[in-house]
Amino acid sequence: MKKEESILFSGGIKGAEAEFGANAERYGIEEVNFTFEGHSVVRQRGLRALNHDEMKHGDVSLEYVSRLMNRRFTTNQVIRKVLQSIWYQVNSGQEIYVIGEILDDKTVKGGTGWGAELAKLCNKPLYVFDQKLDSWFSWNQVDWLRLEKGNEPVISHIYFTGTGTRFLEENGRQAIAGLFERSFD
Repeated sequence: MKKEESILFSGGIKGAEAEFGANAERYGIEEVNFTFEGHSVVRQRGLRALNHDEMKHGDVSLEYVSRLMNRRFTTNQVIRKVLQSIWYQVNSGQEIYVIGEILDDKTVKGGTGWGAELAKLCNKPLYVFDQKLDSWFSWNQVDWLRLEKGNEPVISHIYFTGTGTRFLEENGRQAIAGLFERSFD
């Protein structure tokens, strides 16, 4: 795959998204970071501020998301906008890479989990690096499969999404660096 043709779709916020962006820049890969007015981002490269009408395309029932993910999402407008911008990230990428934590109910912790659930609903290749378990997992439409060392994911589509927790740990940082190294070196 040619890195010159590849595009990372992300959100540009601190943590995993900023690290995905830094790696894309290091490898000369274009990045698009979806955001909205008033959202605090750390990546300015490829920033794409969504307007009010565009945000409506990614709107979803918070009640539905809450039931799907077995947790309560508040009706706070910032949370709604975050979920709407995540829709753009997942919708734009052909495969999805997430840094976070897989919970017992097979969802991913936090707002990041909406991106993972949306990838499942859209039947997109989905990979999660679980920082607590220090391992990559892939979704096989039913369950998470742990990927053994030497069998970690490789980016195989030119349009890919990188997202995840704001609370990036060193093993998550290394997982992102390894993903880019395996894919583009």
